[in-house]
Amino acid sequence: MRVTFLRFPDHKCGYSLVERDDGVVFRRTSGIAGPRLPRDLMQLVVERELRITDGIWAGIAADTVFDSARAELLADLVATTAALDAPTPAQIQRLASAKLAGLPRAAIDPAAIDPGMVAAAAQALQVEAARWAHLRVGENLRYVFCPLISGACRSSCCYSRMTRAEGCRS
Repeated sequence: MRVTFLRFPDHKCGYSLVERDDGVVFRRTSGIAGPRLPRDLMQLVVERELRITDGIWAGIAADTVFDSARAELLADLVATTAALDAPTPAQIQRLASAKLAGLPRAAIDPAAIDPGMVAAAAQALQVEAARWAHLRVGENLRYVFCPLISGACRSSCCYSRMTRAEGCRS
């Protein structure tokens, strides 16, 4: 699946362009545009980095709907971690306990959170936020997203890094 996030003028309604592998193409409304990383882009980066198989973007790719509460709380955990200067594993564990407290332990045990993976996802989020901040209106970031299915890749693109599409204009 390919997802293109367009940089709209501030205070305008934004959207991403989704091109699924089955040929379906649609616009996904992403709220009011601005200099901050769009929530959908943040969610996509976190799902990729933490290899979440039941999140929002995995559901879109599979043409199904998952209960994405767990994925959204993990995205919030990663975003909060990204805002910290050099977070320690202990800080990440405390954040995980606080952020994930509302979920049943069966959904995700905060003690099972790998602080190293969260820190790496936070760093990836910082990189994408910097890329987004440097976009001019009319430019975009284009990503390939391939969800993991049953712990295995459907194709080799699962491990490809998301990169800015050079010279793309919408």
